[in-house]
Amino acid sequence: MLLKAGALSLALLLASRLLGLLRESALAATFGTSGLADVAVLMLTLPDWLAGVLASGALGYVLMPAWASQGPAQVASTQWRVGRALLLAGSGLALMLVFVREPAVAWLAPGLPLGMRGVAAQGLVWSAAALPAALLAALWGTRLQHERDFIGMYSGSLVVNVSLLVAIAGASLAVAGTAAVPWLGVGLLVAGGLRLAWLRWRQPPETATGVGRPEARLPATAVWVWAVLSASLPLALPFLARSMASQAGEGALATFNYAWKLVELPLLLAIQLVATLAFPAIARALMGTGSGVASATASKSIRVAFALAFSLACASAAGLLAGAPALARLLFGWGRMDPQALETVAHWGRTGAWGLLPQALTAVALTVLAAQGRMRAAVLGYGLALAGLMAAGAAGIKDGGTLMMILNILFAGVAAISVAATGREARRWLPWRVMLSALAALLLVAVALWLLPSPRGVLQGVALAASCAALVLGSAWLAAGELRGSSRPMIPAAPHD
Repeated sequence: MLLKAGALSLALLLASRLLGLLRESALAATFGTSGLADVAVLMLTLPDWLAGVLASGALGYVLMPAWASQGPAQVASTQWRVGRALLLAGSGLALMLVFVREPAVAWLAPGLPLGMRGVAAQGLVWSAAALPAALLAALWGTRLQHERDFIGMYSGSLVVNVSLLVAIAGASLAVAGTAAVPWLGVGLLVAGGLRLAWLRWRQPPETATGVGRPEARLPATAVWVWAVLSASLPLALPFLARSMASQAGEGALATFNYAWKLVELPLLLAIQLVATLAFPAIARALMGTGSGVASATASKSIRVAFALAFSLACASAAGLLAGAPALARLLFGWGRMDPQALETVAHWGRTGAWGLLPQALTAVALTVLAAQGRMRAAVLGYGLALAGLMAAGAAGIKDGGTLMMILNILFAGVAAISVAATGREARRWLPWRVMLSALAALLLVAVALWLLPSPRGVLQGVALAASCAALVLGSAWLAAGELRGSSRPMIPAAPHD
């Protein structure tokens, strides 16, 4: 089941992320690294970022374990109540964002010229209008994850990216300068509405209304608070780093955003995909164990998830080290992007590649902690990381490459805290042979790339990146049998209600 679900999910997620990269490429071609590019990046990413901070991850951490012990009618009732609360909170937050839009621009993009801040404030109004729909989409996506409808879940992102691509293309052809902001704003609202329509169509029939359904008790407020903090702080780190990089001047926010996209693609395609597919199985397998000794099924699922996530992270890092210049040229090297900006994007992307390794360990550790309802250690880790990043900002650090290195160090600290917090079984859950094999292959690739000349052509660079990633993944594959047997234990058959 995992093999089939994983293949379909990966195909859809890959298509969605490739469209997302094409969207970023279209933004780079249309606006380059200008102040208007900073505005466009900020307004188009803010609604989903806020939804992620406030809802997406937290809903999964809280509702997935709760739904694992509930019947369909109770699940529908809980979903209905949470949906109403999200719409109310989203509407209130949108109004507040409209009222404080000018101070928000100064905080989110401090490097914008004064003449562009009024345009950015206009963009934030459009972002605020799209926020309630983004929050509701996060809830409906969580329900599809619970139902293991990964096709419906990931197809929603396809709808958004296609709609935004059309809006960006229209803006580049039909309008010029700051007149593009309203055009992009309308496209943002249309994209959010179409995604909601798709996710609503994929919902189970019993979610049509909450009237007459047997109510299930919602998790305690403290559980929600810890879950929101656990989900929001990881998203806050790169977002804050992007705002700090913006202090370097006009276009710096967009440049850091493009570099982070090089890192984010494998992070979402490989690491988060493994955690997403494993979460329902781990939640069911650990149900009722608390912090006690996990069953053999749970241990197997967790061990396989660690092995897959870390191996894919090492392979992705190797690919980025080898192919970041080629990928930067392929994705962003057209339109209004200049060669110097492309070199900067590639350099920062290479630096950020090393942060994939600790993030892989953290992603799986968080699924275990969430399934056991023990998220405080993760919150502590990310809170310390956020404080460290803010201290770097207070020290005047604004270079994007330096910020990437700081993020890598902070991610490593979070991983150490999160894995240790999973309990005394953490040593047994970590597949040391697989991890050391993948890491050794990655270091070998890094040394070879340092000694050998870089490929000149884009195709040669992409081919080298694929070869390096395959070498690392192959080393991990040969190191342990659990990778070969991962199609069964990760997602056991769902119990019949």
